Amino acid sequence: MDTHPYQHLETQAGRLEYTFVHRTPRSGEPVLVFLHEGLGCIRMWRDFPATLAACLDMPGLVYSRAGYGGSAPITLPRPITYQEDEAQGPLFEILDQLNIEKTVLIGHSDGGTIALIHAGLDMSGRTRGAVTMAAHVFNEDICVAGIREAREIWETTDLRAKLARYHGDNVDTAFFGWNDTWQRDDYRHWNVEKYLPDISCPLLVIQGEDDHYGSVAQVDAIIKGAGGPAQKQMLPDCAHNPQFEQPAPTTDAISRFVANLDLRA
Repeated sequence: MDTHPYQHLETQAGRLEYTFVHRTPRSGEPVLVFLHEGLGCIRMWRDFPATLAACLDMPGLVYSRAGYGGSAPITLPRPITYQEDEAQGPLFEILDQLNIEKTVLIGHSDGGTIALIHAGLDMSGRTRGAVTMAAHVFNEDICVAGIREAREIWETTDLRAKLARYHGDNVDTAFFGWNDTWQRDDYRHWNVEKYLPDISCPLLVIQGEDDHYGSVAQVDAIIKGAGGPAQKQMLPDCAHNPQFEQPAPTTDAISRFVANLDLRA
């Protein structure tokens, strides 16, 4: 069931919902591209994309991946390469269809991982910078523990009903496609660090000091492995959602980072 008043694109992944925030991009204008978390979608970003885009006076593109929000459904199980598949398939296709020539990727959690992989794969120069919030490049015990805790919350609270407000008929595949995949035995050795050396654009790597889904080892691996300049930003009194738990310092850090990027032709 699709009840969201967004525009749609037909892609190889199916029909995807998207919207521009702050304004529609002019020809050749750089665009902030927001990549949501493993349980996210357009609406679950709340007002963060519009606020950041307005602060930078840049257009922002927000979309829901297949299996989320009002986008096309998927079938489970997901392949363990689902983040790589998104980064090298639909994301390129979306940007091409919308004629977006320059991007700054803003990714949270799974979306941060997708941003890193895409930046490593993009040899066109379109990716001018990438910001990750709570991204992962390998699986670790703290993440699996957090995933198991989320499963218990799903089974013992009204979490499903809350998520259904955003995902509609996609709610079960959105949750289990994330939760089951991260707990699979063949996912324990998942690792995408191989993409990092090919990232030449500047990176800003943000993580909460109290993130219960990943340790600082994730940040350090990204900083060490990146082929281009990379900055580390650890936020105190912050868990897995910097954009909501520490919105002011997060917006400020991203704004300073983007202001220093070369976004010219």
